[in-house]
Amino acid sequence: SALPGGLFGNTQNKGFGFPTGLGAATAPGVGGFGAALGGGLGGFGGFNIQAAQPQQGGLFGQQAQHGQAQLYQQVTALSAPTLLGDERDAILAKWNQLQAYWGTGKGYYSNSTPAVDFSLENPFCRFKAVGYSCIPGNKDEDGLVALCLNKREADVRAQQQHLVESLFKLLGKLVSHVIVYVVERSPNGTSKRIAASTLYSFVEQANVKAQLAQIGVLMSVTRTELSQTQLKQLLQNAPAGVDPIIWEQAKVDNPEPEKLIPVPMVGFKELLRRLKIQEQMTKQHQTRVDIISGDISDLQKNQATTVAKIAQYKRKLMDLSHRVLQVLIKQEIQRKSGYAIQVDEEHLRVQLDTIQSELNAPTQFKGRLNELMSQIRMQNHFGAVRSEERYNVDADVLREIKQHLKQQQEGLGHLISVIKDDLEDIKLIEHGLTDSGHIRSGLHS
Repeated sequence: SALPGGLFGNTQNKGFGFPTGLGAATAPGVGGFGAALGGGLGGFGGFNIQAAQPQQGGLFGQQAQHGQAQLYQQVTALSAPTLLGDERDAILAKWNQLQAYWGTGKGYYSNSTPAVDFSLENPFCRFKAVGYSCIPGNKDEDGLVALCLNKREADVRAQQQHLVESLFKLLGKLVSHVIVYVVERSPNGTSKRIAASTLYSFVEQANVKAQLAQIGVLMSVTRTELSQTQLKQLLQNAPAGVDPIIWEQAKVDNPEPEKLIPVPMVGFKELLRRLKIQEQMTKQHQTRVDIISGDISDLQKNQATTVAKIAQYKRKLMDLSHRVLQVLIKQEIQRKSGYAIQVDEEHLRVQLDTIQSELNAPTQFKGRLNELMSQIRMQNHFGAVRSEERYNVDADVLREIKQHLKQQQEGLGHLISVIKDDLEDIKLIEHGLTDSGHIRSGLHS
């Protein structure tokens, strides 16, 4: 429904959503802001908002000069402080170096100049690294703007339908993100989604920003993809406090330059934040993998069921084919009953008799067919036995069996040698008995 007098004037707010991770966020249509922010903000219809004109002058030059001056002060505090005017300045320089490396504290170096602050962005901080994040893929026409709320995500989700009345009443200290888009409906029934840049320009106005701050909005950013010019400028200039050599190496080591962009990580808090985001993405990926695994299991079960049904239908088709053949045979017999045998039927009978006689001849095909059938049965039997008999023997048991068989073989060899010796003795005895018989026969003669 239209929201006259609300935050967005005569436009219709169509929903907000929560980001799903490091990538793009969805924005389902579920209500909007509206009158909870109060009236008096002026109409939002038509979006007749002029973009802020860039300020003329030496703003960037002043920033560059300020950065150079601050860098000179930091270098002076690290290398040549003149606060005490004796050997203690060297100790102070080392202390300033330690603070600069750590990224916290103040460096005193002169009596006439205030101390310089050492933040994590100073170029001498050692706790820095470069990671990679996905390049946004949303277009400006999608109209997505992210609002950072100081509320718990669960609380905001629970109150999606009643955001107008209860969002500013919720309590909590955790930060959550809400992505909104606005659809403008004209009186003639047509509608269009407001561009993200236009919506962002509107919510960044001072009066609107103050109204949003009352319901806990900390900041707002556009969810749009980077243009080639912006991407080139972002990659070309190293972030503040990051060594250009490290930045260039990070661009070279980018695994997917078309999808990922290097992002500096300064300090342990940023590293912890990245770690938590990665853990969240890992959980989401694991959830998706579990869902896919469940789908694969269901598909495998369906495939097994389908294969079984196909085999069943094949058997049924075979039975039906045989039944149809039998019905055709009986029908043909009834149709041809009372008629004489025709010439083609006689020729067919002669051919069948010839084939039957050749098959029954023992010296031609019958023996070969029987041999082939016996080989097929033997192969099927051996295949079934091999598929059923699959034993797994432990290595120690197999070693003991080999040792036992070796001992048995040695015993058999020893027994064979004893038998051979006994046979030699028996032959010797037989030969002695034969010689003594001849001697006795000679004496009797």
